[in-house]
Amino acid sequence: MIGIEIVGFVVSPGHAWDGRPADGPAPVATHTPSAIEVRAGYGVVGDRYAGHAAHREAAVTVLAVEALEAVAAELGVPPVDPAAARRTIVTRGLDVEALRGREFALDSGDGPVRLGGGRPAAPCAWLDVALAPGAHAALRGRAGVRCAALGSGTLRVGPATVTVADGEELLDPSRAGLPRRRLPT
Repeated sequence: MIGIEIVGFVVSPGHAWDGRPADGPAPVATHTPSAIEVRAGYGVVGDRYAGHAAHREAAVTVLAVEALEAVAAELGVPPVDPAAARRTIVTRGLDVEALRGREFALDSGDGPVRLGGGRPAAPCAWLDVALAPGAHAALRGRAGVRCAALGSGTLRVGPATVTVADGEELLDPSRAGLPRRRLPT
């Protein structure tokens, strides 16, 4: 079990990034609640990916805020709002990229919520508009992990723990936000 922080959540009932980035984002509601409800096999209640079969294995995205901080520093821009990246769960102190292909649980005090780390959450050209010019390329290998909701429960902003079914020793907090191109061995 490793202590981390959940920095924030993003829940949106619609897709803001449809079409071309030059056209600007669609005007959809985006919520940054202090807590979210995760349902097994469904996703985050109220989110655009919840309950859709095509997103069952990727209904929740997890991102290390350190990645956004590093990209802002590399690009020479002010710190970006973590909600602008539109990832479901933003953490601090967690090597998110090491969770690819692993089952893990987050617990912010209401009991563990099991997630299945899947493929990388690949950055898209929209990040150049939403964060800063160059963010699309700078976030490659560190834009987060898409996850399946394997368990149900509530997660809250603040101190939390992460438990990994296998390979917890691979979670090095000093690697949070660093690019990773392959699955850890």
